[in-house]
Amino acid sequence: IGNNTTSQEIVNYILSINSYETKVEVEVKSNKNSNKYIIKQKYNGIEDNSQEVIEPNNIAGVKIIKEGKNLRLENLNLTSMFENYQYISDNSLDLCSFIEDYKKGEKSEWKEKDGKIIMETNRESKQKILYIDAKSGNPEKMEIKDNNKNIAVYILYKEVSVNS
Repeated sequence: IGNNTTSQEIVNYILSINSYETKVEVEVKSNKNSNKYIIKQKYNGIEDNSQEVIEPNNIAGVKIIKEGKNLRLENLNLTSMFENYQYISDNSLDLCSFIEDYKKGEKSEWKEKDGKIIMETNRESKQKILYIDAKSGNPEKMEIKDNNKNIAVYILYKEVSVNS
């Protein structure tokens, strides 16, 4: 992304991402509590991606790995394999999940405001909003809202490395 890149070019760039690594801070809210995680994500296409929990310490090292149609959960002393697991691609924490929802969503739109490009989509009763720095073209945060328009998941992108 260069200095003279238009907002539309940045949106097109985001929508063309198919491989990346990122470190995210995630806050998941429910009616009674809020949980925070730091997660490292690697995405190399829909058939090859993983997430590893870095914090909190009590679940650090837990990995969720998708290889083809199989899902593998790993913990320090436990490995489980789920064959033909079809729902892993619906992982809302994934940037590429947002991209797919945006492409397939009937009400997907973007706007520019206060130096940010804000991409929004509604799909399968979830509203997802991705905030992108208009200068760097890097995702900064994503909000996933529930049916009542309350933020259910808040994702802050700490490090993003796109491998186009």
